[in-house]
Amino acid sequence: MPDPGNRRIRVEALARVEGEGAMHIEVRGGKVEEVRLEIYEPPRFFEAFLRGRAFGEAPDITARICGICPIAYQMSAVHAMEDALGVRVGGALRDLRRLLYCGEWIGSHVLHIYMLHAPDFLGYEDAIRMAKDFPGIVERGLMMKKLGNEIVTTIGGREIHPVNVKVGGFYRTPARSELRALAEKLKRGRDAAVETVRWVAGFEFPDFEPDYEFVSLRHPNEYPFNEGRIASSRGLDADVHDYRDHFVEEHVRHSNALHSVIRGRGAYFLGPQARYSLNFDRLPAIAREAAKNAGLGPVCRNPFRSIIVRSVEVLFAFDEAIRIIEGYEPPPAPAVEIVPRAGEGCAMTEAPRGSLYHRYRIDADGRILEASIIPPTSQNQKSVEADLRAFAGQSLHLDDEALTWKCEQAIRNYDPCISCATHFLKLTVHRE
Repeated sequence: MPDPGNRRIRVEALARVEGEGAMHIEVRGGKVEEVRLEIYEPPRFFEAFLRGRAFGEAPDITARICGICPIAYQMSAVHAMEDALGVRVGGALRDLRRLLYCGEWIGSHVLHIYMLHAPDFLGYEDAIRMAKDFPGIVERGLMMKKLGNEIVTTIGGREIHPVNVKVGGFYRTPARSELRALAEKLKRGRDAAVETVRWVAGFEFPDFEPDYEFVSLRHPNEYPFNEGRIASSRGLDADVHDYRDHFVEEHVRHSNALHSVIRGRGAYFLGPQARYSLNFDRLPAIAREAAKNAGLGPVCRNPFRSIIVRSVEVLFAFDEAIRIIEGYEPPPAPAVEIVPRAGEGCAMTEAPRGSLYHRYRIDADGRILEASIIPPTSQNQKSVEADLRAFAGQSLHLDDEALTWKCEQAIRNYDPCISCATHFLKLTVHRE
């Protein structure tokens, strides 16, 4: 039995993460005194070098922020620019944007579920070792991820950093035959998604349910991707234009990424659990039924069960993609006409990891004067630290190795994307 009195757990480099970060936990007198999720990756200055660029360049530049979820950055950028320019995009073009987002959610969520998160529950260091014992399961995940990539390639032009998205719509829209060729494959993917929900529901989960304030978009009649009002589990209901009235970023000494809080309230929690808990009634019947069969209610507060919620969202994304394809009629033009003007616009869309906010100010020639981008991982940092503090505090009976493993997993529950995420840790433990 370890001495819980005084312990220091210092993880210099988080892995099974996208980006560079560390974890520090200090225990004194049997109590967790200090917890830090240290993001030491250097600043990347995207907001600065957007200044002076043409408004139409924002989608392609911001897509380079992340190779895992470039669509999220493109979608937030085009919606914010269209807001500044007084343009609304509807009909088939809007549907294609939702379809593109379906592809990204499938690819990102499946990568996390099968390659980064499942090894935690099954006791493997990584997915390569897991694949030796569960080759069929890993192959199923790879098949699903490939289908997500196919959606992105068909709509966006290529799998990584798509090039077909533009302010006002797309450079080119697909023919019906191109999308119909995907439909049967996606139906197989939907079946695999049902099996995925069933599979992860059989994992063992710690008894851990923090009292989060969930935040996500909420749309009047859709599970949210690109549009909606900002909602929270404690009554916030705000227009996206009022984002800065309710949320503020704070600098902390141990992180090169800013922490976000709700004014006067503190930390909040974005991502699949928040979307699911605030929009359960917007899910299609197939996803609600799968969630029920997996033991989920309409609200999920246990972050370790986020792997089930992500699986439900994968099922939703396959179902939504099929629905859009079956009703698709090509639009008369691939984009609406854009006339540059001075203005300020903002938008929030739902990246796989949570709500992503963009705001731009442009001049009369359409040049960007100011850019602000607030990614979901930076918004979730404070909640990650709170989870580590609470979970470590109730788990001090574990030895250093087991405690570290569980704290790693607590971070991976969020699927953080540190360059704009998490795997195994290099650990050094000092006991006092």
